[in-house]
Amino acid sequence: MGAALAAAVEDAAAQGELAVPARVPVDVRCTGAGVYESPVALRLRVDPWVLARRVRGDVTSRGFVRVRCPEGALVPLVDESYGVADVAKGVYWADRPRTFDNPGFVVRFAYARAAWVVRAAGELGVENGPPEGYAGDELVLLRLLGEMPGWAAGEARGFVSFLERLGRAYHDVHERCPALPKGDEKPRAVHGARVALARAARIAIGNGLTMIGETPRERI
Repeated sequence: MGAALAAAVEDAAAQGELAVPARVPVDVRCTGAGVYESPVALRLRVDPWVLARRVRGDVTSRGFVRVRCPEGALVPLVDESYGVADVAKGVYWADRPRTFDNPGFVVRFAYARAAWVVRAAGELGVENGPPEGYAGDELVLLRLLGEMPGWAAGEARGFVSFLERLGRAYHDVHERCPALPKGDEKPRAVHGARVALARAARIAIGNGLTMIGETPRERI
């Protein structure tokens, strides 16, 4: 969603409708199921409708640009470059202890878990399914994934804190919403949808780790 708004700003500037820099950071927050809002127009001091029309959205009473999309619509859009932005690099977390008390371990292990799901799904023949039927913890993870580009474009400390929340959200999904069939259970649509979500989480968390100067590890 942040990328779409950033493109809208660039397009409006190119068309001469906005006298702003061609590239500006776009902060996006999920405010409900499939609802995303951004204060970008206020920060640029421009008419929010100029941007809202370009992303088929509307404007809130506070002047935020608001976009609504179906839950799960984001998942197919998470490609290998999703959320990548310039973030100050540095070492933010200790390697040990490797427990959930260490936020660095939380994020690294979340990446390893998501990578394992994607790898195991391929071995079991469970393919990515339509991104639908998500609920509960899965929706929390989806909303955070939608916010990633906005956080990635901001300052490093806030982005690191966001990665910690994203990692914990994936652990909740991994533990409570199994993506792989158990025992003799046959793969069902729910498994394909969850594998697709795990793939999106692997890409997002992996890119986040890379942006702060770490190498994502599939095994810890």
